[in-house]
Amino acid sequence: MRSYWVGVASREHVLAAVSGGFCQLNHGKEAPLKRMQPGDRLVYYSPREAMRGGESVQAFTAIGEILDRAARQGPEVKGFSPFRRDVQYFNAREAPIKPLLPHLSFAHGTASWGQVLRRGTFRIERGDYQLIAQAMQVFGESD
Repeated sequence: MRSYWVGVASREHVLAAVSGGFCQLNHGKEAPLKRMQPGDRLVYYSPREAMRGGESVQAFTAIGEILDRAARQGPEVKGFSPFRRDVQYFNAREAPIKPLLPHLSFAHGTASWGQVLRRGTFRIERGDYQLIAQAMQVFGESD
């Protein structure tokens, strides 16, 4: 059975992941990647342009399908070897989160919607995924 996930990362990190065809979640931790299976769908949400600041983005910035069967460690950078999974990213546009908030079950209304995103990675319902995919103008991809 397919699962649907949201990962939270800066736009800068998401663009690097899309370019490299991988996902890396929760600062390179293995645990969230181990919960994913091939065929699962992943949507990235970016609160800001860069990890340590930059312009506010508050948008879904990439969407794709988990391809491989196991998490693997990426190349070491400054003594850090993050865990990654291979992803086939879909052709999509960024979609601001605010217009979607009243319709997303995980948002629990607009007042506290940011709380759930602090988890870094979390599972969402199929309907939420479909709404986000439509807002990102992903068509022709099975969900």
